[in-house]
Amino acid sequence: MKAGLDTSVVLRLLLGQPTDQAARAVGFLDELSREDRRAVVSDLVAAEVYFALQHHYGVTKQDALTGLRRLFADDEIEPLGAVGHGLATDGLASAKPGFVERLIHGAYDQGKDQ
Repeated sequence: MKAGLDTSVVLRLLLGQPTDQAARAVGFLDELSREDRRAVVSDLVAAEVYFALQHHYGVTKQDALTGLRRLFADDEIEPLGAVGHGLATDGLASAKPGFVERLIHGAYDQGKDQ
């Protein structure tokens, strides 16, 4: 069984702030692991995290993308939709179409209307 993470949980995992909420997010992942469940992140959550990191936390596009890549690197959290494929694009921080546009195109290609 899978458990979807929302934007605030992913931000806490990436930023480690506020520390009490970040610790709860890590604890939640540990709990899922003990229960043999997987955490998943949707395209919409990935897009929100990408923009929130830049606009609310002053993170560069490149660093936001790097953070998202690291989030999925150890396979503890699974990207849904086009996130994984989109993050694999070389030079994504300056690519056209950009990251979020690739997520939108991926959803349309999969027959979704997110």
